[in-house]
Amino acid sequence: MITPGIFKANDIRGRAVAPDPDWDADGARAIGAAWVEVTGLRPGLDQLVIGRDMRLTSPEFAAAFADGVASRGVDVIDIGLASTDQLWYACGALGLPGAMFTASHNPAPDNGIKFCRAGALPVASADLVALADRVLTGPPAEPAAQPVARRGTITERDLLADYAAYLHSLVDLTGLRRLRVVADAGNGMAGHTLPAVLGSLDLDLIGLYTDPDGTFPNHPPNPLEPQNLVDAQAAVREHGADLGLVFDGDADRCFLIDETGAVVSPSVITAMIAGQELDREPGATIVCNTITSRAVPELVQRRGGKVVITRVGHTFVKAAMAEHGAIFGGEHSAHYYFRDFWGADTGMLAALHVLALVGRTDAPLSKLVEEFCSYVESGEINSTVADQKSIMDRLAAAFGDRGELSTLDGLTVSGPGWWFNVRPSNTEPLLRLNVEAADPATMAALRDEALALIRRP
Repeated sequence: MITPGIFKANDIRGRAVAPDPDWDADGARAIGAAWVEVTGLRPGLDQLVIGRDMRLTSPEFAAAFADGVASRGVDVIDIGLASTDQLWYACGALGLPGAMFTASHNPAPDNGIKFCRAGALPVASADLVALADRVLTGPPAEPAAQPVARRGTITERDLLADYAAYLHSLVDLTGLRRLRVVADAGNGMAGHTLPAVLGSLDLDLIGLYTDPDGTFPNHPPNPLEPQNLVDAQAAVREHGADLGLVFDGDADRCFLIDETGAVVSPSVITAMIAGQELDREPGATIVCNTITSRAVPELVQRRGGKVVITRVGHTFVKAAMAEHGAIFGGEHSAHYYFRDFWGADTGMLAALHVLALVGRTDAPLSKLVEEFCSYVESGEINSTVADQKSIMDRLAAAFGDRGELSTLDGLTVSGPGWWFNVRPSNTEPLLRLNVEAADPATMAALRDEALALIRRP
């Protein structure tokens, strides 16, 4: 079974268990067969890589998808349990397209698929539309439209050690002082990759919830929610750690906590890594999205680099990375993209960069980030609205004579030392508000004024 709602703008995601599932293993099998046809993979010639997270339905769904792919004559390389960035690595290193079974930070009953083209390149949104059309207009267990001369094979391959070695090759980790690091895997896939990536380093590593468990018994795997960071914050203070790492369910995102237990803004981490990459390659291009702190483009410009601003979302950032040959990109949601990682996002590589930065100095992380904390952020505030466009028009009319307006991604209004952005959710009747200003009072005033207009009856 498959319901249309699982097909999102950039991936597949929906409830996978009773009651009222949105899709099942038969649906995953149909999606596998249809994906071969939509993307033009050739029977007997092409291969596809599959990985899966620790969710309870992932083994069954991934196996069914692989069966659907093989039924169309295409060979499958199954890398088994993997983080999403481990799947990106496999597709980049092998030069193959891939499918990752994960619902990222969604609740335990959900599952999903993230796709990429060969070399970890993003898929086109048109491919996902075509996939939905093909799957929803045919029987879920439809046999191959054209008989294939040879059924595809399914081969298991363990690439975890290769993935870890490749990450190590991208960051200079020599000569660092010994750090004490708390790492909260949230019972997600970071528990699988941490030993391989950090286990060989000279670290005092304190792991939290490192057993992959798709029921998420300790806290939900979404570090964007402050309550899911409190255990790591407490552990950093309790153990006198230099910093903390908190990963989401599929470990493609990483949040940082300084030695005081304070959460470091992902925009600040973006600026820190951007500075390091520009030192390595002066004049390089950095990508960030419309709601990343203005501290990032300002730093890049001071360091002589080029800035490209794109819409929020990995599809847009990856496309901009490829188009402009950018060395690095970052988003407010703690997605970090690296040219030398095929332009894909990897929380673990971002963590290694921060470890290298902190390990080369005696200064604490809280001191290192001060250079990049020139603005006050509101964080993302969601409001349920009936008519997203009319409310954005209302905001544009109210602020049109006070700042510069942009509609690159929703509505952005920029004034001297401040900006705010409102953008509609792709899947819910929500407007998402982000505000930033040079001081707390200005930020609070702008936030409150914008919210009053958004929520006015």
